[in-house]
Amino acid sequence: MPNGINDESMYNAFITFLLTEKRYSKNTFLAYKKDVEQLLQFLKEKKVNLENSNKTHLKNFLKKLKESGVSAKTLSRKISCLKAFFNFLSERFKISNKAGALIFPKLEQTLPIYLTESEIEELLKTAAKDNSDKGVRNRVMLSLLYASGMRVSELVELKIDQIHFDTGFISLVGKGNKERVIPLPEGVLKFLNFYLEKIYENLKPKAEKNKHVFGKNYLFFSYYNNDIKPISRQSFWIILKNILSKTKINKKVSPHTLRHSLATHLLKSGANIRSLQLLLGHENISTVQIYTHLEKSHVRKIYDDKHPRA
Repeated sequence: MPNGINDESMYNAFITFLLTEKRYSKNTFLAYKKDVEQLLQFLKEKKVNLENSNKTHLKNFLKKLKESGVSAKTLSRKISCLKAFFNFLSERFKISNKAGALIFPKLEQTLPIYLTESEIEELLKTAAKDNSDKGVRNRVMLSLLYASGMRVSELVELKIDQIHFDTGFISLVGKGNKERVIPLPEGVLKFLNFYLEKIYENLKPKAEKNKHVFGKNYLFFSYYNNDIKPISRQSFWIILKNILSKTKINKKVSPHTLRHSLATHLLKSGANIRSLQLLLGHENISTVQIYTHLEKSHVRKIYDDKHPRA
């Protein structure tokens, strides 16, 4: 290994690699960054550096995390990080890859929570009771999230020019800055157009009204400290919880639930897995396979409810 290369410089090189070459999403980047920092702290306590560490050190690190109560899912992500980190060190600094043989924990496959079509209808009708400018904006966000199946991170970062009213499509930038274009229902497009023509201007601060260039033209924005920013995921989460509290829906619902709901409803209506993969923006089709289990449970229920000999 070249002189002057130490744990800190290798860590910095990996972080730069994640940002400039892998182009992970913000959440994945921050998670990997924290994972590597935890490992370095552990090795420091053991008075071992990256070059001299071995597979036993990594196993003991993971064992310590497991004993602290880390879930199997989180542990699995940390192992993915270790594998990526040591693969990078092997290629860039010729350090032996000690993480190659690490085994992922067995994950219990749980079916995602989703809302029925009638529950989605109830959610949107409840949101429609608030006719204020922000109330309309909130309903647009809910409608768009469900209609498109996009991630909440994609929703809050949306800009006006990503909506193509002439073609009826919307351009989305997902994980790894990968773009996809998906269709929107005509009703949602009309609602978006109404929002932009009648509501959007009202939400601007007085100092920004009637300006042709408004910030970065975020579709859903916040304005504080004289700066334009996209509305935060946390803010949308609060909006969703407030609307849910006024419904009779008794499920543990998150913004991601609407994405699961659309996927489930489309599958039940005959959509195939490949189409679902493209719509949701999953890199691997295996990620979408869980919805086939949802569909099987749906078929099982119909069979048990309707079959004369069940």
